[in-house]
Amino acid sequence: MSPRSNLLNTLRYASHECAAIPPACFSTLHSSKPPLHPNRHHLWPHRDSRNSRNSRHSSSSSRRITIPPPFPVTPSCPEPICPCAPTPVMPEGLEIDHERDLNGTMAPYSQQVLILTGQHDWRSRIEEDGVEKGWGMLGRGLKGLIGRGGKYADPYNNIMITNSSFPPHHTTMTPTTTTASAILFPSFRYIPTIPLDEPSLDAFVRAFLLPTTLHPAHDVLPASQKAHMRRVPTLQSSFFPDMTQIQHSPTVLICGHGHRDQRCGIMGPLLQTEFRRVLRAKGLKVSGGEENGDGGFADALGRANVGLISHIGGHKYAGNVIVYLPPSLSSPGIPSMGGSEEGGAMSLAGKGIWYGRVEPRHVEGIVEETVLGGRVISEHFRGGVGADGEILRL
Repeated sequence: MSPRSNLLNTLRYASHECAAIPPACFSTLHSSKPPLHPNRHHLWPHRDSRNSRNSRHSSSSSRRITIPPPFPVTPSCPEPICPCAPTPVMPEGLEIDHERDLNGTMAPYSQQVLILTGQHDWRSRIEEDGVEKGWGMLGRGLKGLIGRGGKYADPYNNIMITNSSFPPHHTTMTPTTTTASAILFPSFRYIPTIPLDEPSLDAFVRAFLLPTTLHPAHDVLPASQKAHMRRVPTLQSSFFPDMTQIQHSPTVLICGHGHRDQRCGIMGPLLQTEFRRVLRAKGLKVSGGEENGDGGFADALGRANVGLISHIGGHKYAGNVIVYLPPSLSSPGIPSMGGSEEGGAMSLAGKGIWYGRVEPRHVEGIVEETVLGGRVISEHFRGGVGADGEILRL
């Protein structure tokens, strides 16, 4: 094949694949081309040639469009005003990764099922825990239905199942009835009583966890099969009449899964204590701890929830924190979190924001900037999820 044919084929291939090549690749390929004119350096000195290339790159850079972030951003976490707990030293070989850019390190998911266990740590594989308890049965039952090979498995509908330290709501365990409790984010639903018989678990998945709209990859499937894969909202009230919508209280979740990795096991409880302290100092009553009998999850004006959760990925970025802010949350609204005449809907209302490399000294800034102010701290941002399960990036 002639050199000209090779060039034409290369151009044809590039025209089809250009969307898959990042801009950096185009820049590298462009700058590595040999001079088109052999006698070019007789006309311009080498220094001018280099300056010419630099001017072209500068011109190209000036034409780039800067896309604004989808929410208000604070570049770095403000320094704390009040004294806070010192940052613990991690065990040798389990250091925190301070080099990688955190943006985009969150694994995509459409919903998080937060199972209420009343425990503060769990076995490395949570499905092996709570063998004779309702919360353990719920976790195993859901994984059997939506996990790999399950009846409702869908690779385009990633559901994250995690245990939490919040205690379950008066669950029952009798020879005929066993129940558990769960919270769903970012749909902000609290289901205090979930029967664990097979029909009820099936209804729970169909009512809350299946997608409302299928991925285009499923377009080739028969209509009956697609209907089987879509959510059926009418099952929510018929099977789970005590379900409530979370409207007022922000929720802070901290990975404290020590049996999975010591880094989160060390950092998690420290951060939980610090978040409780700072939120109380801001005038909020905090649920999620055992002290004063105030351990249960709550939703009310002037309240916040802080709890430990099981593995969510990225132990090397410990401490890992998720902040969920209800859709109706207003700003500024301090301390009631109910808003004011001047304040409108908070920009992060209805969203979940993931932070990594959080230390006790960052807690005050996260509470001030994100929980109360509705701003994302970009240096700690791992990713986020919107009200409809859309992934948030910077």
